[in-house]
Amino acid sequence: MRQLSRVESIIFTIGAVLLVAGAAMGLLWRDVATYVFAVGAVCFTSMQMLQRYEGDNFTIRRLRRIMLLSDVLILASAVLMFAGNGNPLGLDQITYISYIRGNWVVLLLLAAVLQLYTTYRISSELEQEAKKR
Repeated sequence: MRQLSRVESIIFTIGAVLLVAGAAMGLLWRDVATYVFAVGAVCFTSMQMLQRYEGDNFTIRRLRRIMLLSDVLILASAVLMFAGNGNPLGLDQITYISYIRGNWVVLLLLAAVLQLYTTYRISSELEQEAKKR
């Protein structure tokens, strides 16, 4: 895997911290949390997308695609978090509450599970690949 530079690692870490802070603040300070979460999502996912795998291991390539799907889900949860503030789509109140208001949490949970799985599996696959050499 391509290692991030020092600046990219700092942006990656700040993005992760802002993601967690924005998700935690989402329950109390929804307006501020939306922007904190969105900035964290952009920083985290963009730096993670810069990490590339140039090897030929099919398993790691598949896991990287799953990780990129997880990044898209994180960005989609940020969009749904913005849609959860007010009713920008002009839907009636019942439909809005049923389908939009808190569903960013579901996407974030799914993205977190995928991130956890792929991170663990990629690191173990890279260790196995290093032992073969």
